[in-house]
Amino acid sequence: MNVAVIGLGLIGGSVLRALALAGHAGYGHDADPAARATARTAAAQAPPAARWQVVPTVRDAVARAELVVVAVPLPAVAAVFDELADVGYAGLVTDVTSVKSPVQLLAEQRLHRHNRLASFVGGHPMAGRETSGFTAADPGLFAGAAWVLCLEPGATTLTDWLELAVLATSLGARVVPATAAEHDRAVATVSHVPHLLAAALAAATTADPLAGTLAAGSFRDGTRVAASHPDLVAAMCGGNAPAVRPALDAILDALGDARAALDADDPIAALRPWLAPGCAARTAWPPQPGKPLELPARADALLRLGRAGGWITGVAEDRRTVTAVRPRPGDTLDQSDVGD
Repeated sequence: MNVAVIGLGLIGGSVLRALALAGHAGYGHDADPAARATARTAAAQAPPAARWQVVPTVRDAVARAELVVVAVPLPAVAAVFDELADVGYAGLVTDVTSVKSPVQLLAEQRLHRHNRLASFVGGHPMAGRETSGFTAADPGLFAGAAWVLCLEPGATTLTDWLELAVLATSLGARVVPATAAEHDRAVATVSHVPHLLAAALAAATTADPLAGTLAAGSFRDGTRVAASHPDLVAAMCGGNAPAVRPALDAILDALGDARAALDADDPIAALRPWLAPGCAARTAWPPQPGKPLELPARADALLRLGRAGGWITGVAEDRRTVTAVRPRPGDTLDQSDVGD
């Protein structure tokens, strides 16, 4: 497949490297000349069979593309969609942005404004790191990672969704079907709020040199993502503000309960029941997979699978069925949960 990747940071660069390694023809572009130069040098150093091309414009990148992967931060997505519309691109478009509802809206508003009905399927590989730039790109980044592909009832073309599912699973990812709204609510809790908490915790040490010296495993693990570039985190959390606000409020309420427990006559005893649910949840994560099951490749069945925490690991060659997995408990996926 001929694939254009627009944006050559950590995720875009990793997609480009992984596609080239898998034998696809990759064409990369970044608005930053320095990023293009870095990616071009890396391509020259890659094995001949796993190289990619770096081109100076979006027009050049999409000239032969069957698929365009938009891998820029949320504030830059509208401009890229405009460029795709301006050059008349009418193929399949996906993205890797960490917020989905605003991107879905932009696709509806921008990609189709010249009546060239480019198809759009929103995506988000859950494989970010605190490092950024093409130098951090890793072709193995997606192995075992959850990769959300948005399936909007009445809007997403199932054929295109399955095509992307085939591509993502070929890179080792576990494809999770979800609507954009469902994705945004989930990642607010498990990704966006943790970035805010990590930033607050990391900043709390700046006034106490002793604390910085004594910081060890708990601090390291709790603040790792605080090293992410502030512009990226601001775009991620601010772009998902409608979902992040209630998620953050829920965490603040829980921390308020912990604060109240510290005022109890016996704070040790008061904290135990507050801590127990978190301990149980973290001990059980990540969930263990149940037995694989063949499911019909239908939008309703796929969305029920995603809502149950399940994912797909493969798509049949005839595109009629998918190989699905749901977390235990339960060694098999109940057909009544996902449709037949």
